[in-house]
Amino acid sequence: MRIGILTGGGDAPGLNAAIRAVARRAFQLGHHVSGVQNGWAGCLEDGLIREMTAQDVRGILPLGGTILLKIKDGVTTAMRTLRHSGIDALVAIGGDDTLSVAAAMHEAGFATVGVPKTIDNDLSVTDFCIGFDTAVGVVTDALDRLHTTASAHHRVMVVEVMGRDTGWVALMGGIAGGADLILIPEFPLTLKEVVAHLYRRRGDGKLFSIIVVAEGVSIPGVEAESREGDADAFGHVRLAKRGVGDLLASSVEHETGFETRVTVLGHLQRGGSPSPSDRIWATRLGACAADLIMAGKSGVIPIRRDGGVQVVALSDVIAETRRVPQDLYELSRIFS
Repeated sequence: MRIGILTGGGDAPGLNAAIRAVARRAFQLGHHVSGVQNGWAGCLEDGLIREMTAQDVRGILPLGGTILLKIKDGVTTAMRTLRHSGIDALVAIGGDDTLSVAAAMHEAGFATVGVPKTIDNDLSVTDFCIGFDTAVGVVTDALDRLHTTASAHHRVMVVEVMGRDTGWVALMGGIAGGADLILIPEFPLTLKEVVAHLYRRRGDGKLFSIIVVAEGVSIPGVEAESREGDADAFGHVRLAKRGVGDLLASSVEHETGFETRVTVLGHLQRGGSPSPSDRIWATRLGACAADLIMAGKSGVIPIRRDGGVQVVALSDVIAETRRVPQDLYELSRIFS
């Protein structure tokens, strides 16, 4: 059997660990592996599918990003290209968009298994997505460092992190890093509430503040720049170049007079070596995906749930966006 491996969407720490696990498990059982470069687009163009050997996956466990590089159009074309390349089944590693196409491939009759990857951690059912733990670690480390300068200069530090539709990275990173206020799409605050929070801290003798804000949050009272612009391959409108963190910082300084600075972590959250947790779980899920393919399974995905690996339908993980629950958000408010 020849197994194709594809990664889609943004790069994330731990992707290479999953690629390595799929390939090594397949090689162990005497099967062949091909890498599909450039995500789903690689299923539509000649020359972007190539044979992988054991040498190709040596030494990639600690590397961030993906050693594969991005379906513009047509499941039928993708299936034809894959079969022309001798690929019998596909492992698709990605988030909601990538796995939605994987589910469509399965429905069309091409054997496909998924692996959950997104630093946003917003796929349904699974407790873990590859890249999330490392991204939270980046945010935590940044907040630890910013506390020093914030306290020394009595500043308000606004830290913008990734999270277009959900606030998992902002919330978990903010709690771990000791932020006193966290703004996420699920529970937005107004500018008036942010300002009141800052005045309350000053009244309590706390002369600095660390505010974490998810990039996709809307803050009533903060005039946002137009977010209309070019859309990506899956129809998502790209966010404005001047982000919500910058806009919030300007508004806070104008309203309060407190010296305010903004730090946009951006793609730092996607880079660097994956955390041990990301490496281990990417390895477990990748190896399980290979086993599922070789067992003749399709339309399924291994996930982390209740502390172990479970297998569910692809349709389950893309059924809805997993959002931060209120009880977890309320935990962060204890430290305001």
